[in-house]
Amino acid sequence: MTFPRIMLFVAALVIAVAVGLTVNILFLKGERTGSRTIGVAAIGGPFELTSHQGRLVRDTDYRGKHMLVMFGYTSCPDVCPTELQLITEAMEQLGTAAAKVQPLMITIDPERDTAALLADYVSNFHPAIVALTGSVDQVKAAAKTYKVFFAKGEVDGEGDYFMDHSSFIYLMSPDGIYLHHFAPSISPEAMAEKIRAVM
Repeated sequence: MTFPRIMLFVAALVIAVAVGLTVNILFLKGERTGSRTIGVAAIGGPFELTSHQGRLVRDTDYRGKHMLVMFGYTSCPDVCPTELQLITEAMEQLGTAAAKVQPLMITIDPERDTAALLADYVSNFHPAIVALTGSVDQVKAAAKTYKVFFAKGEVDGEGDYFMDHSSFIYLMSPDGIYLHHFAPSISPEAMAEKIRAVM
């Protein structure tokens, strides 16, 4: 390779590194570029569902509060009640600040999870938790906006089945923007600490 070509290669490499660093810095800081926000995950969005009180609700009804959003179902044997208990204990850890948080459980089993069944189910957990259901299409649309996977398992001879699903709890800002997600293994104290940190 001749000297001019080497210099051209080096110059191109320096430019590529500089562009990469600039994009990385913007991504990490989440700075705005025009109308887009770089570095914010595309999680969350509009939904229209029915609350366990039988009321039609939209995502915009919860603006002004941080949302804790989880997807689950009442027949879930382990992860879903664990997550709801985690949310319950984190809300208790928050004390008076819990009034600024709206926990939501969106069912991924709308064929069985009626509003009445959800009302009975969430009565075992923190009173602020609102459970949401809807048609299969409405639930699929909500799950898609939160990048949530779910699938109906094999139906047994008695008509029972399990639902496979992802199990994150999403923390959303008062204007509906994704902030953070929690795994079921997190402690209530750590969850409450993270929520306080973004308030």
